[in-house]
Amino acid sequence: MKKRHIFLKIDAWLDSTLYNTRFRLAEFWEELTIFFRRFRMRGWKKMLFEVLGECMTWGTVGAVLLLALAMPAFQETVKDWRNRGDFAVTFLDRYGNVIGHRGIIHENSVAFADLPDNLIKAVLATEDRRFFSHFGIDFIGLFRALSENARAGGVVQGGSTLTQQLAKNLFLTNERSIERKIKEAFLSLWLEANLSKKEILSLYLDRAYMGGGTFGAAAASQFYFGKSVRDINLAEAAMLAGLFKAPAKYAPHVNLPAARGRANEVLSNLVQSGFMSEGQVIAARRNPATVVDRAEQESPDFFLDWAFDEVQRLGTRFPERSLIVRTTIDPGLQKVAETAVSNTLRDYGEQYNVKQGALVTLENGGAVRAMVGGSDYGESQFNRATRALRQPGSSFKIYTYAVAMEAGLTPDSTIVDGPLSWGNWSPHNYGNSYAGKVTLTTALAKSINTVPVRLVKDRLGIDSVIRMAKLMGVETPIRKDATIPLGTSEVTIMDQATAYAVLPAGGMQSRRHGIDEILDYRGDVLYNFERDAEPARRVLTQQADDYMNQMLTKVPYIGTGRKAALDGILTAGKSGTTQAYRDAWFVGFTGNFTTAVWFGNDNYTSTNNMTGGSLPAMTFKTVMDYAHQGIAIRPIPGVLEPAVTVVKPVKPTKDMEQNTETTAFVRPRSLSVQTTALLRDLATMFTEAKPFSAPEKQQTLN
Repeated sequence: MKKRHIFLKIDAWLDSTLYNTRFRLAEFWEELTIFFRRFRMRGWKKMLFEVLGECMTWGTVGAVLLLALAMPAFQETVKDWRNRGDFAVTFLDRYGNVIGHRGIIHENSVAFADLPDNLIKAVLATEDRRFFSHFGIDFIGLFRALSENARAGGVVQGGSTLTQQLAKNLFLTNERSIERKIKEAFLSLWLEANLSKKEILSLYLDRAYMGGGTFGAAAASQFYFGKSVRDINLAEAAMLAGLFKAPAKYAPHVNLPAARGRANEVLSNLVQSGFMSEGQVIAARRNPATVVDRAEQESPDFFLDWAFDEVQRLGTRFPERSLIVRTTIDPGLQKVAETAVSNTLRDYGEQYNVKQGALVTLENGGAVRAMVGGSDYGESQFNRATRALRQPGSSFKIYTYAVAMEAGLTPDSTIVDGPLSWGNWSPHNYGNSYAGKVTLTTALAKSINTVPVRLVKDRLGIDSVIRMAKLMGVETPIRKDATIPLGTSEVTIMDQATAYAVLPAGGMQSRRHGIDEILDYRGDVLYNFERDAEPARRVLTQQADDYMNQMLTKVPYIGTGRKAALDGILTAGKSGTTQAYRDAWFVGFTGNFTTAVWFGNDNYTSTNNMTGGSLPAMTFKTVMDYAHQGIAIRPIPGVLEPAVTVVKPVKPTKDMEQNTETTAFVRPRSLSVQTTALLRDLATMFTEAKPFSAPEKQQTLN
């Protein structure tokens, strides 16, 4: 009975508590409603608050989206970005000649306090007049630049602050995209929050590319004027300040009149910004800077940037930071590759609506002999050979055919070229025609699309193609979908060159590398590729490799790559053209070299019907013809080729100089193959010889 009363009390308490709580909440809600009725707006006030409310809502959404886009950029700040310059590296070409430097020697760098006032004022007047008053993004300067550009009908002023430019130089690329600009803005705010203004300015003056293979104002001053940056006068400071945004265009050792004209603009900026008066700059106008008389420095800058990254990756195994690096680059072949790409863009760029090209050449064994990362390093340091992700088109088909050869098919195996559907996707051939039953050799040579898709769908599977691409050297992540056989997943030019180089290597890994040796300044060898790199592993069976070579040697003669066939030397390769003609490729090889060539546009706009068998194939031939002059020609494994002769150097005529397609670059006279081999044997003998020790003098006792 007692328990019953207790439960009744609990029940009564619960009922009363719940009732009172509900009553009080209703009372509170009514009071709150009455309170907010005082703020009820009508008419134009209501419309104003509605607009402000929507702006706040969408502003919040936009801020969240911007933050989501900026998160990948903030990941860059986690890395040890400050110590990138801790390495001071002198690079040598394959023959031991100095070709450039990377890194910053902090002991010899000029402290911010020692920089001349003229240089700092000239840089700020030209690059960012409100540098010390904005927080990384200058909205006033941006509005002014937009107004000036609208008035001029073109781009005459930039809106980026000096901090934004530093963020791009330290963390980002020159890719023109909204995503990059958002990252740049957030990183600018991060730099302003973590560094002082003097530190930001000092880093900017230390890290910017200034032409002639130089980085930073101190190095540029030594290169152009032969003096320390502490000792430059106003005219020289103005010339240096004019280099930051267009070093290739205004480098004084290349175009002195243009450099002096640009320096005069900088002097005008000093006056307009109020940093100096006209009387203070008149002497610099009348006595422009003179520069050291030197030929234009031939520095393979795209290659050096990539090689510097490789040095830092390898450098974790030894404590030294001041290094001498012997690279694999061939200066003659590099110059021809750069000229071939630039000539092609100059002569055919407008016709085909194409503005960029990239190229990588590997010698059999994996040594990178030439690398072109873009049309102009001074305008854009973004390396399209190693960092740009582009669809490879039909040049990707070799991975499907390689899997087919491993699965037991042969070049003479037949398959039907006809209409095909895979789910909701129906691939078509170029020209929308079908050939019926064809051999795999014909399908590859004619670049028939339905055949590799049918092979993957009915026999091989997507996973096997992706696995083969990875084994052959593609490092870029590959998407898994039905369109993979036609090359819709992006790769780099370096990826394709590395993978194709497996084929002339007899099916072994190509072991791509750009560094032969790393030494310290005492001469001690810290790294040697042949000694320290992992040995090559087999990727394809010998039979599969032979079959692939037999098929690919048909492409330059009966297929889509006829403009790539070398003179008197058996050539193999594959062209590639992507949807809407956005990318055009030719990747090919001989028994000696492998070269991958790409042409396209940074903004992914379509070219004017450019195919891989046109400009890329022509450029491939130009570079490879030069590469094979005066060397012993190696056979392509598995191919019974007709007798070929070494190409003799051809003296260019005036007509040839006017036609890029037929211009023959000529190797300078060099040692014969036999003499070179003999000298290498002598060098090995001297290297391996025991140290000579003189007999000790006998001491006589007096």
